[in-house]
Amino acid sequence: MTRSLTGRLTGRLGKWLVLAVWLVLAAVGGSLAGQLTDVEENDTVEWLPGSAESTAAFQEQSTFASTEAVPAVIVYVRDGGVTEDDMAKAAADAEAFGEFENIDGEIVGPIPSEDGEALELIVPIDIEDDWELAPDLLDEVRDQATSDAGDLQVEIAGPLAMVADQAESFGDLDSNLLLAAVSVVIVILLLTYRSPILWILPLLCAGVAVTCAQGVVYLLARYADLTVNAQSASILAVLVLAASIDYALLLVARYREELRRHEDRHEAMDFALHRAGPAVMASAGTVVLGMLCLIVAEMNSTAGMGPVLAVGVAVGMSAMLTLFPAILVIFGRWIFWPKRPHFGSDEPTTRGLWARVGKAIQPRPRKVWVTTTIVLGAMTLGITQLNADGLSLEEGFTSEPDFAQAEQVLAEHFDVGAGDPVTVIANADEIDAVSAVLGEHPAIGSVTEPAVVDDRGYVEGTLSLQPYSDEAGDAIDEIRSAVHAIDGSDAVVGGSAAINVDMQEASARDNVVVIPLVLVVVLLILIALLRSLIAPLVLVGTVVLSFGAALGVSGFVFENVFGFAGTDSSFPLFAFVFLVALGIDYNIFLMTRVREEAYKFGTRRGALIGLAATGGVITSAGLVLAGTFAVFLTMPLVFLAEIGFVVAFGVLLDTLIVRAVLVTSLSLDIGRFMWWPSRLAKVEDVDETEPPPGERALTGSPTQA
Repeated sequence: MTRSLTGRLTGRLGKWLVLAVWLVLAAVGGSLAGQLTDVEENDTVEWLPGSAESTAAFQEQSTFASTEAVPAVIVYVRDGGVTEDDMAKAAADAEAFGEFENIDGEIVGPIPSEDGEALELIVPIDIEDDWELAPDLLDEVRDQATSDAGDLQVEIAGPLAMVADQAESFGDLDSNLLLAAVSVVIVILLLTYRSPILWILPLLCAGVAVTCAQGVVYLLARYADLTVNAQSASILAVLVLAASIDYALLLVARYREELRRHEDRHEAMDFALHRAGPAVMASAGTVVLGMLCLIVAEMNSTAGMGPVLAVGVAVGMSAMLTLFPAILVIFGRWIFWPKRPHFGSDEPTTRGLWARVGKAIQPRPRKVWVTTTIVLGAMTLGITQLNADGLSLEEGFTSEPDFAQAEQVLAEHFDVGAGDPVTVIANADEIDAVSAVLGEHPAIGSVTEPAVVDDRGYVEGTLSLQPYSDEAGDAIDEIRSAVHAIDGSDAVVGGSAAINVDMQEASARDNVVVIPLVLVVVLLILIALLRSLIAPLVLVGTVVLSFGAALGVSGFVFENVFGFAGTDSSFPLFAFVFLVALGIDYNIFLMTRVREEAYKFGTRRGALIGLAATGGVITSAGLVLAGTFAVFLTMPLVFLAEIGFVVAFGVLLDTLIVRAVLVTSLSLDIGRFMWWPSRLAKVEDVDETEPPPGERALTGSPTQA
């Protein structure tokens, strides 16, 4: 940010104009943010791989049957065998369900089981493209099915029960997440600033940023076809809050320094913005571009999340570089009470923890970075325990969901794929051949009569395997090979089992494509910011090592501590994007300060000054980010809990070990060659016998910039 611009933003008139503009934006954003749920796209196709065969089948299926129908599979069980009264009860329920307002299709059953101990009724329910209706509709089905049942056991399985449990898990997710994240932020800010007042300002501005970000996302979703779903909306609020507080911490730390050097607080903020602004913009730009890389993902849910989060971070950065500085200047020095930074006073970071850490590393930097690298490398070995082959719906919950017991009962008496069939659509003149091939597969229990509309035919097969199992995936591959081999069929295979197969393949493809793309983007940003080739390569290498260590520890913890069955297939990609895009922030904060000081004192001295000056604020920022993402551990969904753990642990690892120890020791060992080929690589280090680095650099003349 140029000095003229920062001066206008924080000047005696500019600060009030900035405040007025943001008050208007907050008012408008608040009214729009409340409508964000109205534009969420949570229908099935928005979560599927864009070009996958199962997606094409799902889209074409609407010609033959409603894609909005979510079957409830009702199972009536009596040990020793069902009676005629039981059959009459199930038949009466089928007739009663036919009168329900939300029935969408033909009710199937009651169907007796081969062992004679159970009856099955499949009731197609239309949830009107609104999964939040599922719990209430499930209650209506349950009330009817259990009425006058006596001692007849009644269980409700199938997609409706699964969707209802998911809807209840997401029900208060946004508000609970944000409330918990805000609570964590308040505690950390109080511990960081040790002020009963100062913490309010960054939190207030971050709240404005969250509200405005949600408002902007709403407008883009309404008028620019931006796709937002419940998952991306939930992560949006937490990410914007955490990132905004991080930027605020960096700005406050630099503003506090400048207040000790400048008597006029407007001038102090001008210098603080001029010095810290580029680091904040580079940090936010890295996150924004990293998130935008997700656009090329094959998974629709992944591709849609990228722009949503990118918009949120951009809005957060804008608020913290304009609104927050203006409010700080308006309130003046007293806001730091009881530890106000007086003009001409010493800078306490010169004697702090991180200054002592730097001095401890200084004598043997090579030994430190080699040892640290070996330890981090050993931590990556836990990746061998990371099972990223996907989770079944039951495994996707941190505790056993209600529908799991019903699914077990269903599996004991019927094919577990009842109500969730394999669907095949083919050309009408070959649909009979396709139906015959489908019925011959050993994993298919029964096949429906083909339906024909115009020149296309449709058939369903009941899968005798759990749709999300590896065996079901193998069966889908075999079925596809068989029907594709029929000349002129143009067959496409869909259904939950096929969707699961395609999601695994799409996620594997996204890992191979998106991860290298993010690395290239981050590297280019660092090259432009640091005007060097060596330093960016070193920094990217340390962040990748940090990511590997975090993933390795997560693999061990997920299996041996949390007892999770594995991870979602998209987990490695999300973990990488969050950790690399966010983790590089702290290296940017550190190395921009090291570069600034290297011009005056050389790289080795600059590395110690940079660590001493930024160590405290970067640690606080890391704690904020880790704390907010750790809130996801309280959520009932395995995917969110796993993302919360890996980001929280990875950020702490990056903040406390990688940035403070590994990057600092590498900077001390490599020295001025870190900046090759820029002219900074020629700046010699100051004599080691000179005063300690922090004291000379941070307690200079009052007007020192």
